[in-house]
Amino acid sequence: MINENDTKNLTKSVGLVSAILTVVGSLIGGGVFFKPQAIYTATGGAPGLGMFCWVIAGVITICGALTVSELAVSIPKTGGMIVYIRELYGERLSFLAGWVQVFLYFPGMIAALAVVFSEQFVILSGIEWMKIPMTLIMVGVLCFTHMLGGKKSAYIGNIATVSKIAVLAIIIVAGLAIGGGGNSITTPFVGKGVNPVVAGGQVLLAVFFVFDGWINVCALAGEMKNPSKDLSKAMVGGIGIVLFIYLAINVAYLKVLPASTLANSQSPGLAVATELFGNSAGSIIGIGIMISVFGCASAFSFTGSRVLYALAGENILPKSDKLLELNKYNAPKNSILLMCVISALFALSGQFNLLSDVAIFSIWIFIVLTFLGVFKNRKLNDVSKFKFKVPLYPIIPIIAIAAGVFVLSIQLITSTAMSIGSIAILLCGVPIYNSSLKRKMKSPISSQKSC
Repeated sequence: MINENDTKNLTKSVGLVSAILTVVGSLIGGGVFFKPQAIYTATGGAPGLGMFCWVIAGVITICGALTVSELAVSIPKTGGMIVYIRELYGERLSFLAGWVQVFLYFPGMIAALAVVFSEQFVILSGIEWMKIPMTLIMVGVLCFTHMLGGKKSAYIGNIATVSKIAVLAIIIVAGLAIGGGGNSITTPFVGKGVNPVVAGGQVLLAVFFVFDGWINVCALAGEMKNPSKDLSKAMVGGIGIVLFIYLAINVAYLKVLPASTLANSQSPGLAVATELFGNSAGSIIGIGIMISVFGCASAFSFTGSRVLYALAGENILPKSDKLLELNKYNAPKNSILLMCVISALFALSGQFNLLSDVAIFSIWIFIVLTFLGVFKNRKLNDVSKFKFKVPLYPIIPIIAIAAGVFVLSIQLITSTAMSIGSIAILLCGVPIYNSSLKRKMKSPISSQKSC
């Protein structure tokens, strides 16, 4: 097993309650206000499969969290998924995981959120021609803000957290209390002519976007007081709370508007708020949703630029020295700029669901690889020394792996061009990595180190 001295410099200050709150804060984002449109479009305007998949996605996420918790405790190094892949599969796959995060996942998530931010603005303002400019303005504001350092990003995060909690609470309470549409929540299961298996894969991918972020919380293990005892409890407890909130708001949505109406709404959250409170009060809720979306995009932008900065620190990417440059606020200026430029280019597509699907598809390739790593980790190390073992092994990891493979397979079949494009960008990282190895081998410093 890997030596725990790797985390000796981290302060062990995070308890169970703090860890649960971190999980909840990391998972609740802006997607829950918009993804019902994609979910109920896939089901043919029927609510049953959509609600079923919310529960299934929650169970799958819990299985995944328990699986990765074993890796997090047995490989107590800071860095999360990329570190687990490096330890179990080697530097090349670890680099490709980072490559995909930097050039597909993070910019895809930022771009998707920028698109729905601008769509929300257009709905509220009625200024249709501002959709693309507002998308680019949002990304530009993110870039400017992050150039001012981490404190400004933290302020944005705090404001967004308050906003999204307030909006969720208002819609849930009002929707459940006064939503009188009399709409069905569970029937029909799917619309006429809809294949439930294919639709189920598409819905799960959409729901995984809303649950996204859970795997990054495993990096918290190095700072927990008792990770072997509390990490799995925090993950399961936090995901359980988030699942309850998501189910509650979707029931509230459906009590106000039928699934067929939500399927045709660009902003289901705003549509429900307007139905409940009228145009003026609904617009206030809509502004709250925009703040929440901006905060989520800010978090992805901040983290993504730091992952890019860390990747540049390995001297693998072209112009790595430029990406490592800091400004007077100690912010990695060129890493931030490149992340925002890529995001802006993606955002020009104006396709929220396409961008979010690309991002989730690309990262789930490596999430499934991480799940598989539990089996390899047990072969490489003495299981009796593990301080946490995934319960019901191997059933729980197999459920997580099977679900991930199912969703990826459905996307390959139904969105072949998008899937092949994602894989192609992933594979572009291979010659970059090989080139860096050759460059390092020719370097006099590298030669001296190998002696």
